[in-house]
Amino acid sequence: MGQSSSIPGSTHRPSPTNPTHHHHRTITPRSETYYYSMTDTDDNQCGNIGTVDDYISELPDECLASIFHFLSSGDRKSASLVSKRWLKIEGQSRHRLSLNAQSELLVQIPSLFSRFDAVTKLALRCERRSISLDDDALTLISVRCKNLTRLKLRACRELTDAGMAAFARNCKNLKKFSCGSCAFGVKGMNAVLDHCASLEELSVKRLRGVNDAVEVPVGPGLAASSLRTICLKELYNGPSFGPLIVGAKNLKTLKLLRCLGDWDKVLEDIGRRKNCLVEVHLERLQVTDAGLMAVSGFPDLEILHLVKTPECTNAGIVCVAEHCKLLRKLHIDGWRTNRIGNEGLISIGKHCGNLQELVLIGVNLSAVSLEAVATNCQRLERLALCGSETIGDAEISCVASKCVALKKLCIKGCPVTDQGIEAFAWGCPNLVKIKVKKCRGVTSDLADWLKVRRGTLMVNLDVCEVEADGLDASASDGAQEDGVEFPPMVMSQVSGAVGGASAAVDIPSSSNWRPSIFRSRLGLFGVRSLVACTFRRWSNGGSGSNDSS
Repeated sequence: MGQSSSIPGSTHRPSPTNPTHHHHRTITPRSETYYYSMTDTDDNQCGNIGTVDDYISELPDECLASIFHFLSSGDRKSASLVSKRWLKIEGQSRHRLSLNAQSELLVQIPSLFSRFDAVTKLALRCERRSISLDDDALTLISVRCKNLTRLKLRACRELTDAGMAAFARNCKNLKKFSCGSCAFGVKGMNAVLDHCASLEELSVKRLRGVNDAVEVPVGPGLAASSLRTICLKELYNGPSFGPLIVGAKNLKTLKLLRCLGDWDKVLEDIGRRKNCLVEVHLERLQVTDAGLMAVSGFPDLEILHLVKTPECTNAGIVCVAEHCKLLRKLHIDGWRTNRIGNEGLISIGKHCGNLQELVLIGVNLSAVSLEAVATNCQRLERLALCGSETIGDAEISCVASKCVALKKLCIKGCPVTDQGIEAFAWGCPNLVKIKVKKCRGVTSDLADWLKVRRGTLMVNLDVCEVEADGLDASASDGAQEDGVEFPPMVMSQVSGAVGGASAAVDIPSSSNWRPSIFRSRLGLFGVRSLVACTFRRWSNGGSGSNDSS
């Protein structure tokens, strides 16, 4: 059957062998589309010609840019290939960019940032075995991106204090700065603090230029008044950041994770002045009850994570409980040292009536202390009991009968049996999810039995027997930066790709890479822990409307 050209004024009769026939062809000169339609009502009927607007081409640049913001990175790249106009708009509307920060990036910077000239959030990551960009490249980026508000540096080992100073002078609107496995030192960090007066979040991990030989402290600088969050991880000389932490008068969140040095004095200096700290994470630090007593002087404290601090005892926990009346979330990993137990938990139950989330790992308790918490903490919604040798059926039955507001429960590595778990068939009327893992006295039939008794209850039961040495006990949210859990002193592979540029960081998973001096100083803090708590995922997904974590 022949085809007629789809131009205005042309006609065509349908084939007699196919009386019902509709044919459409379109061409799009400029912003109009011509269409040709055939009908079967009459053999003598002619085709109808009409025009419709090409609405996509008529969209303003602003609307097209807004649509691009709803697309994933891959879809944006595909869309940019449609036309030169879309390529230009996609580049001008992209605010977030992640680049592989190798030395070869220097020659590509002019063309990259000519296209992506509106970038405000930049991530520069270099592979472990590659040579990273240097001061010249970072300076050139800062000249091209003066409106940068977020910068993340990973394994950029060629950057020095001079490069960071040049960057800070050009990007004074920076609000979030994160660096890990970089080689610049205190002068570079102070340059950022002195020039970026709007800095709100600071995250520093394995900054090799900050060590025991450094005599100049970090901060406070102009950024002290604007800082809201400080996170320090795996630093040789963490207390060198003390002046910055103490001088940040509006600081809300403080996370200190696996940093060497005596932290009691820093915490005491914070406690001596008026502060507004709401969230504090202390993980694998040299901190004692004196430091916890200083923490008790934070009147607005709502979230406290105390992970593997073996010198902290019940006395410090009691002091925190008596003075921090607003405490909502408490995570304690006692590392099975038996220095935190019933006395501390009874005080928590007595004084912390606003408690909504409680995670206890390696803490040996009894029914007496659990009853104190269950009776007085009527708002308790999330509870995790992990790696305790003394939590058995009696203690679990107490939780089932007393915790009426409980919604999510995790029991892991405790000597409980089916008899204790069966109490939740009737207890905890608001319970929506229970997770039982590595409890050898619990059988696989229990899950089906509970579902029959309580059809709406989600039951996650893992009765697989695993040795205690194969478990991990870290429950600190601070050890995660992008939702990935890192073992002590080890960072796994991180990768990203935006706008055709990709980045990856790969730090060896073996502990052999650590300097011997660091291993000797780390001592018992380098030992892998015993029990892991998956409660963090529940907290992020099921926290109440009042949570502000």
